[in-house]
Amino acid sequence: MLQANRARAGLALALLSAATFGTSGTFARALIDAGWSPGAAVTIRITIAAVILAVPAIVMLRGKWHVLRRNIGMVAVYGLVAIAGCQVFYFNAVQHLSVGVALLLEYMGIVLVVGWLWLRSGQPPRRLTIAGSSVAIVGLVFVLDLIGDAQIDFVGVLWGLGAAVGLAVFFILSARSDSELPPLAMASGGMTIGAVALIVLGAVGVLPMQANMDDVDFAGQQVSWLVPVLGLSVIAAALAYVVGISAARILGSKLSSFIGLTEVLFAVFFAWLFLGQLPTLMQLVGGVLIIAGVALVRIDELRAPADHLEISAGLDPVIGDASSESGRSR
Repeated sequence: MLQANRARAGLALALLSAATFGTSGTFARALIDAGWSPGAAVTIRITIAAVILAVPAIVMLRGKWHVLRRNIGMVAVYGLVAIAGCQVFYFNAVQHLSVGVALLLEYMGIVLVVGWLWLRSGQPPRRLTIAGSSVAIVGLVFVLDLIGDAQIDFVGVLWGLGAAVGLAVFFILSARSDSELPPLAMASGGMTIGAVALIVLGAVGVLPMQANMDDVDFAGQQVSWLVPVLGLSVIAAALAYVVGISAARILGSKLSSFIGLTEVLFAVFFAWLFLGQLPTLMQLVGGVLIIAGVALVRIDELRAPADHLEISAGLDPVIGDASSESGRSR
């Protein structure tokens, strides 16, 4: 009974994490529509989240600063590419596309990892992985409505695919993470480095940093700009990470990865509820295919030998149990 209750608690936490992460595109779009640049939205999000997570990260590090110093290069790339870069690409995609379509494009990063591992090892993926990747690619064609008459913003598509590359880098770096480095410390350290880099890029004029303190339109109401900012940083980042870590510890990385796929569904639901966005029928079909393809890839990893490099995740896509709490790229 105790184990069953623990499993139910883990399931509830996993769904809560997916739901909170799924709000990020909606909060970001509210700011972007109000005149915020994607760079400004990402910077304020990860800066506040890094500050919130700093204390628990330091506690979990337990004075082992030499472990952080030993991994500073990996943490830096993780923060610059997998967190800051990926989010800037994703938020730019949200500026041009619906939240659901932008997120589906980012999830194609899982297929990119399959190709990367193939090139690196020289060994072709197993049949189920090939089938899942193929289904996901077909789903991408439907999401982009390439065979229909709908007009798609290909600038947004490029941003979305850039986010997919960032997500793929996140997978690859997570596979190399040091087991002595607490995942929350890796996430907090990466966020801190990413935030500092974005602030510097904004200060020198490389990254546009437009922001205003006017009220924004959210859920059909005029609300303070603080509402989406706090939602983006506290709900969609700090809370989502902490809840996701708790769920991954209870359920394990593999089971949590499947539940994490519901993030796309939550993102589409929140975008419809608060922004009035709803993908077309063809895009919805494509979204189902992409999720199904990703699920097939992960099912194949469940069947893989223990010594096989896994493409699995905690609530955030990461590789292996040791890194399942490293944090999500969005």
